[in-house]
Amino acid sequence: MPHTETFYNYRDLIAGADIKVPLKNGRLVPAINFDNAATTPPFNYVMEKINSFSPYYSSIHRGTGFKSKLSSDAYEMSRNIICNFVHCNSKKNTVIYVNNTTEAINKLSYIFSDLYEGSIILSTRMEHHSNDLPWRSKFKVDYVEVDELGKLSLSDLKYKLRKHHGKVKLVCVTGASNVTGYKNPIYKIAKIAHSHGAEILVDGAQLVPHYPIYMEQQSKEESIDYLAFSAHKMYAPFGIGVLIGPKNTFYNASPEYSGGGTIKVVTDDYVLWDDPPGKNEAGTPNVLGVTALTSSIKVLNKLSINSIDKREMDIYNYALGKMLQLPDITIYCDTNPSCNKVAILPFNIKGIHHETTAKLLSDLSGISVRSGCFCAHPYVQRLLGLSPEEINYFKTHFNNFHPGIVRLSFGLYNTYNEVDTLIDTLKKIIKNKK
Repeated sequence: MPHTETFYNYRDLIAGADIKVPLKNGRLVPAINFDNAATTPPFNYVMEKINSFSPYYSSIHRGTGFKSKLSSDAYEMSRNIICNFVHCNSKKNTVIYVNNTTEAINKLSYIFSDLYEGSIILSTRMEHHSNDLPWRSKFKVDYVEVDELGKLSLSDLKYKLRKHHGKVKLVCVTGASNVTGYKNPIYKIAKIAHSHGAEILVDGAQLVPHYPIYMEQQSKEESIDYLAFSAHKMYAPFGIGVLIGPKNTFYNASPEYSGGGTIKVVTDDYVLWDDPPGKNEAGTPNVLGVTALTSSIKVLNKLSINSIDKREMDIYNYALGKMLQLPDITIYCDTNPSCNKVAILPFNIKGIHHETTAKLLSDLSGISVRSGCFCAHPYVQRLLGLSPEEINYFKTHFNNFHPGIVRLSFGLYNTYNEVDTLIDTLKKIIKNKK
C-alpha cells in the first residue's frame, strides 16, 4: 500500500485534526485519534453553522418574535432531513429528539412498558448496555447468543422467537457492534422478527455514521420499526440523539416525562397530551444540537456514506494486515478482510494489561484508543473466553479484576501514516515488555 496520502481534504473537514499534544516526555506530536467509536471530533462546517445560527437562536414553539419563528421552523424542518437520511416514511414515522442513543432506548422501553406489560423483549449478547439494561427492569428479557467469533446466531434468534410462542413484542439489536464492528443483517432480522409478530429496534449508534441505512424497505416485512442513534458519533457535538418509530406507538402511550411542551390542555383535574413528537420532547428543546446534527448530515451526504465506508475500511484493512504480522497480538474478531463490519479493531498484547497498552500508546506517540469492556460486559466476557468462575470473581472483585480489550476505531479522516505510527509504537511496546 503506497503511503501517498489521499486524506488531506478529509482532514481539512475536521476541527482539531492536526492539533499537537504532549507526550509523557513533554515533546509535542500530532494527536492521533483512533477512538472514533466513542465520540468523533466535530466537522468544521458544523462549528461554522453553529456560530452563524447562534445570533438567531431563540426559544421555539409559540414565540411570536422573528428569531423564535426562525428557530422553530429550522427545528421542525430538521425532522424531514433526518427521515431522508435514514430513508424512512415521514408520514408514518415520527422523529423524536433526545440527548443520545441511551436516552432514546430508555424512552422506548418506558413506552413499551405502558403498552405491552408482561410481554417479552429479545435482546442479544453483543449489545451495548444501553440496549439491554433499560429492558431488564420492565420486562422478561431473553438473549440471542453469539458464536465463537462473536457473531450473532440467527438460528438462535429463530429458536428464541419460536420458544416464546408470539410473546416477544420487540427484538433489540445493534446495527453494528461497538466492540467487534460486525454489521448485523438487520433487514433479515426484521423479516424474522415480523414473521413471529414482533417489531425490531436497531441501535444505530455505530452504524448510522458509517453505512447507509434504509428503514423503509420494498418489503414491509424487512423494514425497520425503530431506530436510535447519536450525533456525537457522527461529527456533531452538543448532545443530541434521535429516536424514530411509528407515530401510532407514541400516540397510544403516555410520555415518560411530563411537563413543559408535552401537553395541549391542562386544568385542575384534566390533562390532554400533545401529539407526538411534542408529547415526547419535554422541556426546552436542544435547537443548537439539532442544528449541529443536520449540518453534519449535509456533509456526510456530500461525501457519500458508501464512500466513507470504503475509505474507513481501507484504513482498517491496512491496519489489520500490519497487526497480523506482529508477534504476541491477539485480535478479537473475524480477521477475514471481506468480513462485513465497520472499522473497529479489538486486540490485546499477550502479557500486557489492556489499560497499560492504551496508556503506553498515548504516552509514547499521542495515540488515543479505548480499553475495557466498552459498556458491553457480557459480550467482552465471551470474546475473552472467561470462565464462569472468572466471571463470578469479577462480580465481587471488580475493583481489582479488570478484564478487557484495546479498541481501535477509525474515522474518515484517519490516515495510513497514522497507522504506521501505531504499528511502530506497538513494536516498541512488544519489544520492551517484560
